[in-house]
Amino acid sequence: MSTEPAFDARREDAAQDEGVRLRRGIVSLVILVILVGALLLAVPGLEDVVDRLQRVGPGWIALAVVLEVASCAGYVVAFRMVFYRVPALLAIRVALSEMAFGAVVPAGGAGGIALGAWVAKAKGGSLRRFMERSAVLFLLTSAVNVATLALAGLLVGAGLLHAPHRIVLGLVPGLVGVAVLVFFWYLPLLAGLLATGRDGGRVARWLRTTAGVVEDTKAEVRHPSPRILGAVAYLWCDIAMLWVSFRAFGEAPPVGALTLAFLIGYLGNVIPVPGGIGALDGGLTAALVLYGADPASAAAAVLVYHAIVLWIPTLLGTIAFLRLRPTIHEPIVLGPERPPHLRRAARTRAHADQL
Repeated sequence: MSTEPAFDARREDAAQDEGVRLRRGIVSLVILVILVGALLLAVPGLEDVVDRLQRVGPGWIALAVVLEVASCAGYVVAFRMVFYRVPALLAIRVALSEMAFGAVVPAGGAGGIALGAWVAKAKGGSLRRFMERSAVLFLLTSAVNVATLALAGLLVGAGLLHAPHRIVLGLVPGLVGVAVLVFFWYLPLLAGLLATGRDGGRVARWLRTTAGVVEDTKAEVRHPSPRILGAVAYLWCDIAMLWVSFRAFGEAPPVGALTLAFLIGYLGNVIPVPGGIGALDGGLTAALVLYGADPASAAAAVLVYHAIVLWIPTLLGTIAFLRLRPTIHEPIVLGPERPPHLRRAARTRAHADQL
């Protein structure tokens, strides 16, 4: 760890900047929530939604909170699987802090990765290695999303799960999910076929870089630890929490329709708005209505879901960040590397980078 005064001063400034970003993000969220509440009370067409929110069942809300905590725990477990060399306590704090920053910093979800990169750099770690492993974690959790989309879509298309228009709204999204999985699984092979021994242009470089991340992700899948279930719990507990949010008002949509609507509607969260306020709510509600949900019930359930999925990670992550920041000067002692047969993907990527 460096002892240069200039470096330490810059690191202290960075720590203060991260704290300011988090505080500003939380303030922005509070303001947005107040505005949304005022909108619900002011717009005549939303009175039914307000009425349903007033009749919410507290037991179901408690269960939804438990499921969201389980989802956060799933992300932490998946994070520890990918960043297996990082000490457990530090990994837990960074993972929860990333969730908080990803929720409140308006950067389209990149705020969490930026926070992790700051921690890695401040502790003298390899920023490139951190970004590579972050890409693996992103691809792994995304693969669970796409695999769930494919599974739910194919089951709806086969008539084993229910959703309206089972071919258009079930089988088609399922086949798209299968196509995406197949494409990325064989992307390293495609990158190898396109390797010419020269630079090959921007597309070829992107293929080689992405192929290396895919190979690392495939290594996690081929040699899984029980922690890989954390990536599954991270998504499935969220879907279950939306189902519980519906049950708080009465009936919930069928599991197949709810799952597909969730995965498709969540695409609205890519818009860089603090907490996804408005973007996620609109996307999820529209998708749920498309899949047959009552508009008022869908709007009320999404508001409850979004409130929980926003504030639980924010609160847990803020606490973790406050515990993390005072330790940022402490050196990090990484654990041992994995056995050689589990590092084959890294050697393959290094070889590809030399082509």
